[in-house]
Amino acid sequence: MIAWFARPSSVWWGFAVVHLYYMGWMASFFLNGWAFSDTEQYREWAMAGFTPEVTDQSISPWVYPVLAQLPIHAAGIAGHDLYLLAWTLIITALNAVAIWFLTRRSMQGRGVAPAWWLLIFLVFMGYLSFARVEGIAAPIVLIGMLYAARQPVVASVLLSIATWIKVWPAAVILSLLIAAKKRAQVFVAGVVVTAVVVLGTWLSGGLARIADFMVNQGSRGMQLEATFSTPWVWLSVLNIADSKIADNTAINSSEVYGPGTEVAAYLMQPLLIVAVVLGTALLIRSLRRGADRGELFYEGALMMTTVLIVFNKVGSPQFMIWLAPVIVAGLVYDWKRWRTPAALLMGIAVVTFFIYPLFYTPLIHANPIMAGVLTIRNVLLVLLLAWSVKRTWDLGTKPQPAREVAQG
Repeated sequence: MIAWFARPSSVWWGFAVVHLYYMGWMASFFLNGWAFSDTEQYREWAMAGFTPEVTDQSISPWVYPVLAQLPIHAAGIAGHDLYLLAWTLIITALNAVAIWFLTRRSMQGRGVAPAWWLLIFLVFMGYLSFARVEGIAAPIVLIGMLYAARQPVVASVLLSIATWIKVWPAAVILSLLIAAKKRAQVFVAGVVVTAVVVLGTWLSGGLARIADFMVNQGSRGMQLEATFSTPWVWLSVLNIADSKIADNTAINSSEVYGPGTEVAAYLMQPLLIVAVVLGTALLIRSLRRGADRGELFYEGALMMTTVLIVFNKVGSPQFMIWLAPVIVAGLVYDWKRWRTPAALLMGIAVVTFFIYPLFYTPLIHANPIMAGVLTIRNVLLVLLLAWSVKRTWDLGTKPQPAREVAQG
């Protein structure tokens, strides 16, 4: 049995089981002409012919970078009733490409166990992965990270494309810029991708609104699930100082309200910037002290991505998907060394599964048990950040054995 699971062909059986399950789940919606979760909003954008310049005031404002329009509109080709089917097929195809990269012969079997880890992760996180733009960006990030060691320019192109779909891959790009020997080429590749995106947006007449996703996010309050919202979650549970959990209907989000929440929301953006600057300084320190560049890239990607989650005033459940490609790439690089963060993230995925889709309604109604579950998830995130910070620090303190990094 162990030998069977070690075969690349076995991964495809696992892939089929997981994805057929989610196709069956989504069928209960699209066979009735419905969408699921955020895909309802994506369908509205697609059906309205959304562009960066023109938006229907009856639907929510655009909150993603401009390239997210490509998959959102591509799924719209199937029409209103079958939109969710097309969206699910797009994500299934991208996941298949990522699994192929992990299981092909050039990986020499090193990607099989990480591929299984990814499939198990999808068992718990698939309800979010198949319903959010994160499910589009994550496979692209994973493939980009697998290319990073031998073909950093290709990696930079893929990661830059992913960043223009969802912002978080910028954390991986930052780590690559610091760790790569061909730093100038990595930078130029990212600039070229950005220039192409800006040019395309300008030609479509939407250049003036290309940064709308940053403006719309900046006006948000402290979202319920954010790590720094935890004290106000418990104040709401205990009904102290008129604290409460309520919907921000303008952006379809649940936020915490109480003494100090407005100040906290205002300070989170500069706090996030400070955390990113400190993380960058730590990476540069370790590099100058002789850290192995491959390990520094993966550890840095994990640290910077976790920083974007822990110090974020949003903290939606789908943010956990950001960490999956980083963990998988790390497991390919060194399975033994990356078992600890892999176990932590799997625990985070299991806890998140209880938050969404199982018991999100009790959570927004300040259920004390679900507040405890959310607190556990946030503590695990902080532990994961602490592990990555310590590991990155150690890379610049202790001699590290050089390792061959799997080529994409």
